[in-house]
Amino acid sequence: MGFTEDLGLLLRARYPIIYVATAEEERAEAEITASAKAQGDRAVYLWDFVDGYQGNLNDAGFGRRNPLQALELVEKLPTSAPAVFILRDFQRFLDDIAISRKLRNLARLLKSQPKNIVILSPQLAIPEELGEIVTVLEFTLPSAAAIRQEVQQLLGATGTNLSSTMLDEVVRSCQGLSLERIRRVLGRAIASHGAFDDRDLDLILEEKRQTIRQTQILDYYPATEQISDIGGLDNLKDWLLKRGTAFSEKARQYGLPYPRGLLLIGIQGTGKSLTAKAIAHHWHLPLLRLDVGRLFGGLVGESESRTRQMIQLAEALAPCVLWIDEIDKAFAGVEGRSDGGTTSRVFGTFITWMAEKRSPVFVVATANNIQALPPEMLRRGRFDEIFFVGLPSQPERQAIFEVHLSRLRPHSLANYDLPRLAEETPDFSGAEIEQMIVEAMHLGFSQNRDFTTNDILEAASQIVPLARTAQEQIEALQAWAYSGKARLASRNDLSQRLSRSDNR
Repeated sequence: MGFTEDLGLLLRARYPIIYVATAEEERAEAEITASAKAQGDRAVYLWDFVDGYQGNLNDAGFGRRNPLQALELVEKLPTSAPAVFILRDFQRFLDDIAISRKLRNLARLLKSQPKNIVILSPQLAIPEELGEIVTVLEFTLPSAAAIRQEVQQLLGATGTNLSSTMLDEVVRSCQGLSLERIRRVLGRAIASHGAFDDRDLDLILEEKRQTIRQTQILDYYPATEQISDIGGLDNLKDWLLKRGTAFSEKARQYGLPYPRGLLLIGIQGTGKSLTAKAIAHHWHLPLLRLDVGRLFGGLVGESESRTRQMIQLAEALAPCVLWIDEIDKAFAGVEGRSDGGTTSRVFGTFITWMAEKRSPVFVVATANNIQALPPEMLRRGRFDEIFFVGLPSQPERQAIFEVHLSRLRPHSLANYDLPRLAEETPDFSGAEIEQMIVEAMHLGFSQNRDFTTNDILEAASQIVPLARTAQEQIEALQAWAYSGKARLASRNDLSQRLSRSDNR
């Protein structure tokens, strides 16, 4: 059911206090009012702290700057008079003992009366003592159908006609925005040159980036990396290429479910983050980066609210790629944290969503330490596949050198001895190879000449790779992967695994 249907059911069932968390106050009030009118034409009373009650001449201004008095009006109305009371920003007063006690008294009273209190707030914040009497109702961002109707109405008023293909593109670009932001950005486009065309899609994307930045939870990440920028990892590339059209309408007609996501486990600097960016670019999907640390807030219930907001926003922007970097650090020791269970609740909400989501949000999570990941994260159903990304083999190191040098010196690539560079840099990761090339460039630049193969090797001699400084941890991670716990991203890793099995 949708919001209107859910609210109508709660009104008929005489749920006394309903909490709607949304920043779209105007749209929410319109839908609440419509639902109230559909339930026997119930009267609607709107209250805010500055102006008191509005919309009813007899009670205009009542309860101004007095939230306790605002609740008293509920008792003053005749017991048989059906009504809905919308209280804006009322979450700010819930910690007051007088307000809390009054709400609990009203909850008893309203069980026998056709009246309901709706708290309208941009964030979810419910004190523990009110948890039993308050019902939270989710108010999602506008659906594609609602956006289409709004766009057609706005553009129709200006005489702008869009082709069906262009209209579909505009609607898809607007997903994840509130109706108010959609009106603003379309109005801005029309005001700038009197019409709306494909040039204005960039305005919508910029508005979307602005919205995501304001949440301070997700980052809209511009992905320009390509699959060809990844050196090696042939098994992982093949897996991704086979699913390149899995988000298309043709795939839906075939009966394919949406891909769920990937967990990339491996050594630092081996291309896990690069892979996440390349996936979004190759599949032509927006890339959202989640910093899990931003989910945790200092107020009671704030962390859980941010988690729900993140999920809602990601689903509104779907199809998209949700990139979670170093997820092992975010949820390490989740059961043993002394934070009142906040981390456990956030983790539980997150993995439940991952297992049950039906929206086309492809989650790419990366991790360096398998021991720090909760076992629930590795259970099948959270991700489509778990890949181990190990250190590059000699052929893969040669491919990585070729990728970087082709970008930096495309016209003089033949001057570099790629086989020698690959052979003399064992145990180096892709990130370390990139760094040694940068060091070689500094060396050549300081001597007013181009850098050479020998400069790169000289830089390599100055770098101690992570494979040596953290040898025990890396060997333990490799042993875990080669024991069959994860799919190997590199064909070379597969040959190493078979070789180890033969030696046994």
